[in-house]
Amino acid sequence: MIKENLRRKLDALSLRLEEIDGLLATLDASRDRARHRSLAKERAELRPVAACFDDYRKNLAAMEMAKEMLEDEDPSIRQLAREEFDRTCAQAELLEGQLERLLLPRDPDDEKNIFLEVRAGTGGKEAALFAGDLVRMYCRYAEARGWRVEMVNEQITELNGYREAILRIFGKGTYSRLKFESGVHRVQRIPETEAQGRIHTSACTVAVLPEAEEVDHVEISSTDLRIDTFRASGAGGQHVNKTDSAIRITHLPSGIVVECQDDRSQHKNRAKAMAWLRARLLDAERQRQLAERAQHRRSMVGSGDRSERIRTYNFPQNRVTDHRIQLTLYQLEAILLGKLDILVDPLIREHQAKALAHVPSQDDEGNRPAAS
Repeated sequence: MIKENLRRKLDALSLRLEEIDGLLATLDASRDRARHRSLAKERAELRPVAACFDDYRKNLAAMEMAKEMLEDEDPSIRQLAREEFDRTCAQAELLEGQLERLLLPRDPDDEKNIFLEVRAGTGGKEAALFAGDLVRMYCRYAEARGWRVEMVNEQITELNGYREAILRIFGKGTYSRLKFESGVHRVQRIPETEAQGRIHTSACTVAVLPEAEEVDHVEISSTDLRIDTFRASGAGGQHVNKTDSAIRITHLPSGIVVECQDDRSQHKNRAKAMAWLRARLLDAERQRQLAERAQHRRSMVGSGDRSERIRTYNFPQNRVTDHRIQLTLYQLEAILLGKLDILVDPLIREHQAKALAHVPSQDDEGNRPAAS
């Protein structure tokens, strides 16, 4: 049976959903779009919880009916009742776990689009080649999930690797699926240029930033910006040699610099660069707040910043190891082809398990377990 305090919360959420349905039925969306959008968003968040709770209540009713039938005089009916009771008990356990996960505090950034930054680290040319592998891996993963990818900025090496690549990824739940990718990704393999067949170790850094929205109130004063235009560099063609379409924006107070030269339109490059700058400023503020909160316990649990190695890709053994959850998979080729869910799903489950471990118990809230 679910906790009494959890049941009360679910009852309240169901009532709130009914209230929102009534408000949306009477609200003129054309007159108050912001209010309508806010209610519609809240309804979309509550519906899965309410639907799961409704399934849970129906399952409880079926369980009680099967329990009563266990006392029937007919042995065949008792047998059917036992099977039904066992089935509904197992289903209740599944639904209880699902309800607990649905009621976990939501990361407000989970549904946002993202900027994904990949940079070559130690390892020179090999690190840049591996950065290219990571960029292609994320692009394939995005394609498989139906997300849209834009290249905001790229610095390509002579071997078609990446010193740096900035992707903007649009789609439902992009941040929720990729936010655990931030960190140092290490590769172990024999470079193509290695004549003696020795394994080299290189590294790349990945940063995943939720796209800032207007509601995040990122204040950017025009007086704090220096905006420069320059000619885009590329593989060639007449256009890049004639127009100053590339944009470089420097945020003077923070020293953050962003560039965009992906589009032929200076206006579009400026818009992309400003969106990227907002995300960088928002992330810097979040990191500052997290650093303040975590300072007193860093010596025990580590800093958790991007300088920490999170994953190793070992090519000779076709092995990928995520060091945060001690997960090792011998499916490197599949992962680089975009089959990233086999890494992402365990990371999300681990995160949810840790969050559930900190959910207050009934006794913590002064409630005694309900009789079953």
